[in-house]
Amino acid sequence: MKRRTFLHLATGALALPAIARAARADDYPDRPIHILVGFTAGGPTDIAARLIGQWVSERLGQPVVIEDRPGAATNIATEAVAHAAPDGYTLLAAVGTNAINPALYPDLSFNFIRDFAMVAGIQVTPLVLEVNPALPVKSVPELIAYAKANPGKVNMASFGTGTISQIAGALFKMNAGIEMVHVPYKGSAPMIPDLLAGRVDAAIDNLPTSFSLIKQGKLRALAVTTTKRWPPLPDIPALAEFQPGFEARGWVGIAAPKQTPVAVIDKLNATINAALADPTIVARLADLGAVPYVATPADLDKLFVAENEKWTKVIRAAGIKAE
Repeated sequence: MKRRTFLHLATGALALPAIARAARADDYPDRPIHILVGFTAGGPTDIAARLIGQWVSERLGQPVVIEDRPGAATNIATEAVAHAAPDGYTLLAAVGTNAINPALYPDLSFNFIRDFAMVAGIQVTPLVLEVNPALPVKSVPELIAYAKANPGKVNMASFGTGTISQIAGALFKMNAGIEMVHVPYKGSAPMIPDLLAGRVDAAIDNLPTSFSLIKQGKLRALAVTTTKRWPPLPDIPALAEFQPGFEARGWVGIAAPKQTPVAVIDKLNATINAALADPTIVARLADLGAVPYVATPADLDKLFVAENEKWTKVIRAAGIKAE
């Protein structure tokens, strides 16, 4: 075979996988899409995934199935997606906790930066420091004073060991110089009933889960964790007013296995960003105390790296270990 003919055929053969991927992207999706959530049903990540899943299903013409796989600080769900086929049919509801896990779990079977491609954002919300109204504190300084006066007797719940909820709480306690017993749950949904019943004293939660309960006076919000006050709760101070520079955000986005075709990622990104521009979706997020998070995959990559660097420093400074 002449060299020129051989090279022509070889080049064509190498191009076949790319052509096949492009064809699949054009037809995508032709079967149900699954979005895995690392928390229990009814929590803010689950709600956000279902809200966007319904929109994607209606626009792309295939069912979007939400699968809740709670546990291990989202690592159970994340590992399943990391090892799934990179075809756009198994996605992850990625959250801030995913940027924390590398510092807490060095022996994971996956590396988020290496094994995932970010797809789109969904929402951003502050965390909220809240207490059961029966606790005799009405402000952040009062909580700190109460904890100092009752060492080892006051607890703080989180929606999971190693989650942004625990790490933000650890930063708050470290800055305040107090000890509060950590009580972890497998998501916000099982945590809130215990907080309402007084079985735990305080919690740091994603705002969407607690928003209506705060508005109804069933939970007492002491502070939001953004650097400035959050417009839906203008009377609630920012934690940065007491601990300058404090910031912890809850965010939810969509991620896919790394080799997912770019055309599929772009199609999902455009579809989800269209949802986040829809007044009905925006209003629904506002009802939860959240705002849309419109982002490109590159924006999300930068966010992940910045969050990982920030929280790794906190974890090391506080000496936090996976429980």
